[in-house]
Amino acid sequence: MTRRDIFQAIADPVRRDIIELLAEDSLTVNAVAEKFEVSRPAISKHLKILKECGVIDFEQKGRERFCMIQPKTLIPAFLWMEQYRNLWDEKLDSFEKYLNKLQTKNLDDEQNK
Repeated sequence: MTRRDIFQAIADPVRRDIIELLAEDSLTVNAVAEKFEVSRPAISKHLKILKECGVIDFEQKGRERFCMIQPKTLIPAFLWMEQYRNLWDEKLDSFEKYLNKLQTKNLDDEQNK
């Protein structure tokens, strides 16, 4: 079996959407599949990868299999991304200042016409 990690789990946008969905509530496999416009086998494959990464677990309740998020496994990805937050905050602040400066210049140009 291929060893998978949290970064493989979040690398795919469909899996990120599944994580977001399951963060709100536990759902059956069918309920998860109904939320997406991809085939059920494709959703099953995404769920399998999320299970292998430890992001979700399944619980059998009667005839239904419920998917439940395992939030602790997301911590390594969060910590890795957190180290870059200051960098992005600085870049976004700088970009905002630049946009404000452009807007002020454009307003000044309009008033001077």
